[in-house]
Amino acid sequence: MVTGAFGALGQAVTACMIGHGAKLALVGKRAGASLEHPTGALLYSGIDVSQKDSASEVVERIFSETGRIDGLVNLAGGFHWDKLQGSTLESWDSMYRINLLTAVVSCEAVLPYLLRNESGSIVNIGSLGAIKAGCGMGAYAASKAGVVKLTEALADEFKDRGITVNAVLPGVIDTPRNRADMPGADFTRWVSPKAVAEVIVFLVSDLARAISGATLPVAGRA
Repeated sequence: MVTGAFGALGQAVTACMIGHGAKLALVGKRAGASLEHPTGALLYSGIDVSQKDSASEVVERIFSETGRIDGLVNLAGGFHWDKLQGSTLESWDSMYRINLLTAVVSCEAVLPYLLRNESGSIVNIGSLGAIKAGCGMGAYAASKAGVVKLTEALADEFKDRGITVNAVLPGVIDTPRNRADMPGADFTRWVSPKAVAEVIVFLVSDLARAISGATLPVAGRA
């Protein structure tokens, strides 16, 4: 199961995982969304995974249609630049809900199904901003720091039950949106969606069974 599957990173992760033979359930909030490479994947659009009922219902649907769930990749999230001085608290509420609460709710919904098999992998998306925040990144960085600590706590909670929980911490990802927002940047220093996707695929694979609780920077040349 991949949440936030309909964005630029989601499409890269989808293509990479399908290329490695994965069977995917792709979940996103954007209604009627389609993907460039959805071959063999199940699509669930219009789903808000920050809502417990919505997340539980879609996970139950996925299990009923596939018979098992082996992993979760939490890509759902967003970014908002906002200085604290002169701003409202809306950006803090928004970043908490979009970046952290979506991961918490999705993990809570999926874990019972992973525990049935006593195996499985969860990969969360943090950010380098969780380590060092810049001006205007307070709300975003705080929410991503929460994702890091959620990852560590879940890894410890389930370390004896066959479930690995890790996070990747991308730098600026080279997407059309980021290029439009930062036209003067050196795009060659950014990390590609494909590069992030390849790390995620490794972490959900059996090759990473001995890794849990890790937070891996994927920063390009930032």
